Amino acid sequence: MTRATTETPLTKRIKRHVIGRKRQFFAATAPGLEKICREELNVLLPSGTPMTIVEGGVKFKGRLHDCYLADLNLRTANRLLMRIESFHAANFRELEKKLIAVPWELYVLRGSPTHIRVTSRHSRLYHKDAVAGRVQESIAFRFAQNEFPGEVTPEPTVTQQIFVRLSDNRVTLSIDSSGDLLHKRGIKPRAAKAPIRETLAAAALILSGYTGTEPLVDPMCGSGTFAIEAALIAQKIPPGRFRDFAFMEWPSFQPKRWQHMKQATEKKIVRTNTPFIFASDRDERAVRELKDSVTQYGLSGIVAVSTRDFFDFSPTELTNSPGLVTLNPPFGRRLGSRRESEALFLSVCERLKKEYKGWKFVLISLNPRLAEMVPFRSITHLLPHGGLKVALMTGRIPDKN
Repeated sequence: MTRATTETPLTKRIKRHVIGRKRQFFAATAPGLEKICREELNVLLPSGTPMTIVEGGVKFKGRLHDCYLADLNLRTANRLLMRIESFHAANFRELEKKLIAVPWELYVLRGSPTHIRVTSRHSRLYHKDAVAGRVQESIAFRFAQNEFPGEVTPEPTVTQQIFVRLSDNRVTLSIDSSGDLLHKRGIKPRAAKAPIRETLAAAALILSGYTGTEPLVDPMCGSGTFAIEAALIAQKIPPGRFRDFAFMEWPSFQPKRWQHMKQATEKKIVRTNTPFIFASDRDERAVRELKDSVTQYGLSGIVAVSTRDFFDFSPTELTNSPGLVTLNPPFGRRLGSRRESEALFLSVCERLKKEYKGWKFVLISLNPRLAEMVPFRSITHLLPHGGLKVALMTGRIPDKN
């Protein structure tokens, strides 16, 4: 798209109200991952940045470029919202009056498609579709009634999502800076038999204490989510490196600052030509597609992919040092009866006891009851995933049985 090269009244307002001020942001996470997300933000953002954990995410105050930084680097967040306005409205007349005054031109481009998402709790305005319609109308009215010299010429490719939260007759408007959910890294080739979101895989690695320096074996890799997330951590590659974001089509977007930020992260990337992340599966198609993906995204120097059956090989064939083994087997609701699931789970645990002595482990099950059957000490984290509760188990396998 074409952007204005000289300052205009609109660009001055954008600088003053959006770029130049600290804004309120919300990093949304799966329930249970809020503390991990806060720790990520503590590392990313300037010391002393105000932030608060709330259910389902972390609120923080920062500059617009902090939003860029968070979208690019957060491994466990689902999306990042920037607050636009907050006001009281107990009826549609009051809502319409307040919405007309919102300076939408500071946040969306003329002609950009928008999608309005509404939640309502303890508010008189409970009809979500009607509220969404009023917001959509206010955006259209704002642009129809005003000309803004210096507007950029849009060639929109992204639908901007506006989030409307009503609580106790308080209306909070926010805009989604991420676009696609942040678990979409732009890498994974296809859905596997036992899919796991990248954000959950990253959280599991962090909870296990994975540092990116020790060997990692992913022996039922499927599409390779664990292996790829581990490679990104080990090589200090931002999880958003291979994708675009909705903020790139905001009126306030600063392309030069964004490019400078990406270049700074590129300099921190650590390359290696000696693989110490080993992904394998007995599904030849999955292995073939993962190999292609690993090569395409420059990860073949750290990830070795092979066709193997978990029950037929030992990690000593891959590495002499113990490290972390990650497993997301297809048991639980994806495999036959409860008895079959339990039998497979016990077989996996027995194999771990025999071949992975001294290794740390991550084990995932869609059936939380199976966590009680782990024959060695573990910590179980119950996390939501695809509408289900997932048991995420971490621990260390004893050196001796």
